[in-house]
Amino acid sequence: MLLVKASLLSLAAGALGGLARPTEPNESELTAGRTDQDGDPSAVTRPELADLAPPMDSNLQAGMHDALERGLAFLAAQQEPRRDGSFPAGEGEAHSPIGVTSLCALAFMAGGSPPERGPHGQVVARAVDYLLAHVTPAGSEIAGYITAANDRQSRTHGHGLATLALAQAYNMSPASTRGRRTAQALQSAVERIQVSQGSEGGWYYDARRSVEHEGSVTVCLVQGLRAAHNAGIHVDSRVIARAIDYVQRLQDDRGGFRYGLHDDKTTVALTGACLSTLHATGIYDGLAVERGYGFVWRELAARDSGQAGSHPAFPYYERFYLSQALWQHRDPNIFADWIRKEAKSLLGTQRKDGSWSDRRYGSCYATAMNCLLLALPDGLLPIFQR
Repeated sequence: MLLVKASLLSLAAGALGGLARPTEPNESELTAGRTDQDGDPSAVTRPELADLAPPMDSNLQAGMHDALERGLAFLAAQQEPRRDGSFPAGEGEAHSPIGVTSLCALAFMAGGSPPERGPHGQVVARAVDYLLAHVTPAGSEIAGYITAANDRQSRTHGHGLATLALAQAYNMSPASTRGRRTAQALQSAVERIQVSQGSEGGWYYDARRSVEHEGSVTVCLVQGLRAAHNAGIHVDSRVIARAIDYVQRLQDDRGGFRYGLHDDKTTVALTGACLSTLHATGIYDGLAVERGYGFVWRELAARDSGQAGSHPAFPYYERFYLSQALWQHRDPNIFADWIRKEAKSLLGTQRKDGSWSDRRYGSCYATAMNCLLLALPDGLLPIFQR
């Protein structure tokens, strides 16, 4: 099941110069481990959790799969009446169609539906087409930026998530007409990320080079670069080297990762995000990683003990990145122990219609984020494969 992955860390160590033009992806590498003997990506079968991690209670495993299917069915119903392929905010206060549509597309692909294949293939295809339709064309000062006129919330977070979603869609369906359009969009999206990197090595909320920077934006864009790199898109090694340095400098004396170089706030959410980002660049060991996990264990223990102020402000964001950090841990028991407890909590809060709620970004956002967690152990989404 393992996708052929080249470490971005080794890329960063290479002596590549300048913003070289992205190369056309190698389809034989992209489809490795993803198809049946006839090369049909739709025939990918879902492995059991026991194949990838220590045994899990069969009732919990069945409950996770059932919750995932119900969540995806809810999302599909939300897109159906919309003609452009996007997803609504639901009861959320913030309309973020680029970011939320990207997350929904990722959730469907993680659940086994590549574009135009699987039970929700048409839903994914429409979502991908929506993202492709919102790539800023060449000639603009922000060419390659994936944005929408009615979306003032997603910004560069949304661009990073859209780059990630398009890379996963391309991995699963590279030879189609849509796949060729996606490759072109990925090339320009990567170039936009690269030219907007700040002098400190991080990124900020606008798709232009800035003296400002922010950790959560940076990790989102680096994950997009990692996914694009895996899809065969050229990524400048110097951009990755500066990004790694920036993320490492975010770590404080306690092992947690800060939201900025001059921002002392640390959280489990951002620490999980930074750990998953270091893993994405090929860094799985070392003092920074050990200290980061140590910070997470202490904070989670404080939360379990009921200490005030220990609960996350953005639980879905935390769950999204922390699950990836734990999934990539070298000891599979770490993730297995965590998911047993987290999944039980998750199943207990799912609503009758298959959704979860979030006051700020809405039910589609919350449901997509939780579906990504529920699908993670199945390993179908290329970026989540061990």
